[in-house]
Amino acid sequence: MTTIVRLRESDRARPVRLTGEQARRLAAAGVVEVRPGAGAGTWLLRSDRTVGAARIGDVELYVEPKLPVGNLLFLLGYARDPKGWRKHRVPATDADGLMPALADALWRQIDQAIRPGLPQGYRTTEATSTVLRGRIRETRQLGRWPGRPVPLEIRYDEFTADIPENRILAGAVERMLRVPGIRPESRRMLRHLSAVFAEVSPLWPGQPTPAWIPTRTNTRLWPALRLAELVLSGRSIDVRTGHVAVNGLLIDLATLFEEFVTASLRAALQSRFGGLLIAQANGHLDHGRRIAVRPDLVWKKNGRVIAVADAKYKRHTPTADMYQMLAYCTAYGLPRGHLVYAAGGTPSRHVVRNAGTEIVCHFLDLGRAPADLLTEVNRLAEEIARTETTMASSIR
Repeated sequence: MTTIVRLRESDRARPVRLTGEQARRLAAAGVVEVRPGAGAGTWLLRSDRTVGAARIGDVELYVEPKLPVGNLLFLLGYARDPKGWRKHRVPATDADGLMPALADALWRQIDQAIRPGLPQGYRTTEATSTVLRGRIRETRQLGRWPGRPVPLEIRYDEFTADIPENRILAGAVERMLRVPGIRPESRRMLRHLSAVFAEVSPLWPGQPTPAWIPTRTNTRLWPALRLAELVLSGRSIDVRTGHVAVNGLLIDLATLFEEFVTASLRAALQSRFGGLLIAQANGHLDHGRRIAVRPDLVWKKNGRVIAVADAKYKRHTPTADMYQMLAYCTAYGLPRGHLVYAAGGTPSRHVVRNAGTEIVCHFLDLGRAPADLLTEVNRLAEEIARTETTMASSIR
């Protein structure tokens, strides 16, 4: 019998009746926090930063985001394509939850995109064959089969449906079919689409998403491809924990927030104030280069670091974050560092005693409409640019 567990992101731990084996499997999968409860057979489950759906043995786990579904999909879309988010926004409703909404949008977009027929293109193939097709790879032929007429090492162009665009769409369909809790109609349509893509090479778990190039010939596929990439960008947990299959689709909100802040601040700073915003920059705290530091964001102009920032998917400001930012500012010789949090707090400034380093805490309200949220990011970029460029000018 399947045990269904429903949680809400960042809520208090919820008591759930589970067997000891079910609790062990959940803990081993690392999807949620699992602690013993007050009574026998009762366990406390909590998800702090992961949302989505997963089937772990005989447990179906659903974690809904606090954010509206549409806002979450906007963050996913903008983080991957800041320029195209308006054109390719996915309509969604909170009525049925994140995964049902995502599954419904996915099959509808793909069905509309391929209704005129599966797109095809040329694919270059290299093979060993007894029949000449295309061109002989002379170096390969002489190296492997010197003096022999067959087999032949050949290269040829094939007009086929097995192209990156179709592989991305097919991969998203297969990924979504492994997610529990989607509507029967969506599952039926996804199975239908899976059959349509039967001749397309599958994407195996862990395989990178193929690259595709937007062109006039594949314009009709763009919305479906963007959505498919969103599905594929979610962390798949199609793995095994011991002898138990674990599969589903999860989104790490801390990683997503960091990616959104990086993409949106890069667009705001570089386009208006120049310089280069670098994500996950490597640096060192000590002269011996043994103590590494790696802030989320470093803004450089004229080869010099003039600002450093970290994105935190939290609604408060732990002291540990202050220590971390102080280390970054010390490593780069900066008088100021920026911590960017996800809503819920009041902007604040803290000046470190005996050092004079200022740590500025900013908050972005992810529940606001996308345009309003981007306006907040632009204001944040203006504040960083105003104070940091003034500082840089005074040093020169």
